[in-house]
Amino acid sequence: MPCPPITVKGAHELKIGILAVQGDFAAHAAMLAGMGVQTAEMRTVEDLEGCDGLILPGGESTTQLQFLQEEGLFDAVKKFAADGGGIFGTCAGAILLATEVKNPAQASLGLLDMTVLRNAYGRQLASDVFFGSSKLTDVPMEMVFIRAPVIDRIGAGVEVLAEYDGKPVLVRKDNIMAATFHPELTQDGTVHSRFLELIEASPRRSASVAR
Repeated sequence: MPCPPITVKGAHELKIGILAVQGDFAAHAAMLAGMGVQTAEMRTVEDLEGCDGLILPGGESTTQLQFLQEEGLFDAVKKFAADGGGIFGTCAGAILLATEVKNPAQASLGLLDMTVLRNAYGRQLASDVFFGSSKLTDVPMEMVFIRAPVIDRIGAGVEVLAEYDGKPVLVRKDNIMAATFHPELTQDGTVHSRFLELIEASPRRSASVAR
């Protein structure tokens, strides 16, 4: 059954950009809209302006990486993160955020200290739903895996928010959060709520509100 709507203080004042190249960006937008959050499809550097947060959705990481590089968004996203903007990557987005990508190796934004193995689950998690433990809720969290990557290593200071089968599947450090599953394909807004809280608590957001 659908979970009750989750409200985050100040959420209606936030604007979240969503990389809209391929993948499930519309599902992220629908989830956030249900929480009263304004979203914007991001395809250019200008689209990122005025956003409080950014979501890098699932899809094909190599395609998204090429798009970011060709449109000048690669450096813009790195600057956005350095300035304290909140970024949440799911599945392919998590691959883009990692400092090290293997199986096979590829370039990345390098914003979250972790090693990610692409397609590591193989057909085992080709398209399945599981429930795992998390720090976000007392009950097992629904996790939709689609050709999911594996977080094989996390660096110092990276917090594990959820696990499945002994591996981290939801992690964060400061203003960056990554999931190897697809919370936007469930009826549970818990993960997105945590992302919004992360943004609201950031010094960048506090400075913006003060102006």
